[in-house]
Amino acid sequence: MSEAVEGPRGQYHPLKDERPEHAFLDALERGRLHHAWMLTGPEGLGKATFAYRAARRLLGAQPDAGRGLLGSDPDDRVSRLIEQDAHPDLLVLERRVEAGKTRKNISVEEARALPEFFSKSPSMAAWRVAIVDTADDLNINSANALLKTLEEPPERGVLFLVTHSPARLLVTIRSRCRRLAFRPWSMDEVADVVERRLTLPPGDARALALMSGGSPGRALKLADQGALEIDATARALVLGDAPDEAEMLRFADTLRGGEGQARLNLLLERLAQAVSERAEVERPEAWGELWDRLMRIPGEAANLNLDRADVLFSILADIRKARA
Repeated sequence: MSEAVEGPRGQYHPLKDERPEHAFLDALERGRLHHAWMLTGPEGLGKATFAYRAARRLLGAQPDAGRGLLGSDPDDRVSRLIEQDAHPDLLVLERRVEAGKTRKNISVEEARALPEFFSKSPSMAAWRVAIVDTADDLNINSANALLKTLEEPPERGVLFLVTHSPARLLVTIRSRCRRLAFRPWSMDEVADVVERRLTLPPGDARALALMSGGSPGRALKLADQGALEIDATARALVLGDAPDEAEMLRFADTLRGGEGQARLNLLLERLAQAVSERAEVERPEAWGELWDRLMRIPGEAANLNLDRADVLFSILADIRKARA
């Protein structure tokens, strides 16, 4: 029995939505397999898991019907090689960890490895497969390097692009891919998963489900990020009695370090939701202007490398102005 591997590389359970697997298998069995597949939908729906399931099938892992349409035997040699990132016919592009820090983008040097990889004949399997997880992490240079592979489709080669935000990709990339859309779950289905996995009260599980956009993976991630507490803080700032200054200073301290940007972005997201709700009942111009700013800030903060605490207190000043 192989040891469990974290992440989509080591997932073998059937996916809830079998439509993408039906479409992929139909193309494979009819000999009409497209060279590039764009896997779209909110984060946490199993898009990367699907990519590895499809890769195992193309690379010859022993099928296991008990694990779904694209199910494979975890103890098969091909499955083990893929788990170990050691299969010669599989290339995975993702943000690398260097010196304990995850890079912001997939570099152009990594993307340039694709043409060389696909220029070679398969060594163990009938296909060569590449997975980009995620294409959202490509910068303009690496995106253009990837485009060269799409412009010259490889023989016996298949590329899977995982994306949570397909509109952000180059039009020339999108136009050369076949899209497989992954459908969000219902709020009740997500809440049920959260309640069972985290043993949370039904009310908390429901709140996380509503924040998740129908993605059980994102709901679980939100729980880990403290989203319930952050949402309560956002609602107090916009809809109730604002927290005192000492409390906000303590919150500002939590914005430091590697997870700080994610916490700030989550606060801005929950503030935007609370502001939207308040704009529906009073002063839509003032609150609408603040909503616009909240939507712009994450990109501005990242591009300009703004101090996160300064961003927080600037937003607090804008909230006080809108409440006045």
